[in-house]
Amino acid sequence: MLDVLKVNATAEVVYREMLAHPQEGVAELVYRLELTEQEVRTALDTLGELALVRHSREDPQSFHVVEPHLAAEILLARERAELAAQQQRVQEVQAAALQLKSEFTLESPKDEVHRLTGVDSVRDYLAALHDEVQDELLAFAPGGAQTKANLRSSRPIADALLARGVRMRTVYLDSVRNDPPTVAHADWLAVRGGRVRTVPSLPNRLIICDQKIAIVAVDADDTSAGAVVLHTAGVVSSLYALFENIWQAARPMREGTQSSDEQGLSPQQLEALRLLSLGHTDDYVAARLGVSGRTARRIATKLMSYLGARSRFQAGLHAGARGLIRP
Repeated sequence: MLDVLKVNATAEVVYREMLAHPQEGVAELVYRLELTEQEVRTALDTLGELALVRHSREDPQSFHVVEPHLAAEILLARERAELAAQQQRVQEVQAAALQLKSEFTLESPKDEVHRLTGVDSVRDYLAALHDEVQDELLAFAPGGAQTKANLRSSRPIADALLARGVRMRTVYLDSVRNDPPTVAHADWLAVRGGRVRTVPSLPNRLIICDQKIAIVAVDADDTSAGAVVLHTAGVVSSLYALFENIWQAARPMREGTQSSDEQGLSPQQLEALRLLSLGHTDDYVAARLGVSGRTARRIATKLMSYLGARSRFQAGLHAGARGLIRP
């Protein structure tokens, strides 16, 4: 019964025995309970700290056990005092947190551009930013299929934002359509009001909050390099226009099979052709499309065969001649 007070079984047994035989001392408790003297004295120390047992005023060598009804009042008073102290600590922590928040706000009139170094800094900033979002959160999510861990960890935040009525729009790469966990996550967002579309490739990682703050990855190919936070109205407006332009050209996640152009090439293949015509390597194409290096090479090989080209450069020339890509 006393385990709620973190009193172990030995101490409780000793307390009960002392209630039944209040005149007994340590030797009798050792004998009756078949415990060692050290175990009995340790139990008495525990009970003494809770004021359930104290030394007798008449005989300091003896112990006096407190009656249960008095013990209950003592214990309740102790718990109330500890609860009051804990509530006081919570209030102090809340006050300190508000003070820190007021001193280090997200928006700084002096620094319209500042850099976040490393992944941890970016995550900390985004965690604080999510609490500030009021109307809309937009995102480019390049890199292909998302890991299950990332998708799982993002759900509580997305759920809280959507529950608050925040509009969420996310653009992924077309390649995620072949990844069941990412597709399932898109469906999960859609049920709650989020909107997801895909495009063949994206320029960079980007998050825009309420058309006031933009976070752009420093290196599109290396997320560990950190990000830049932008507050300048003109720059944020330009990035917002870029997002809207790409959003309008993107396809809803649950739209049917990718439509091909009049020559039978999918948007992903056309984007691969454009990148190859610019002299980019298969690895670069793979990163931009969010596919593996093997898949990128397979796409390039099929395009070369389709265009009757002997090299990737020649494929780009043939594609330009046929009007498949703009010069």
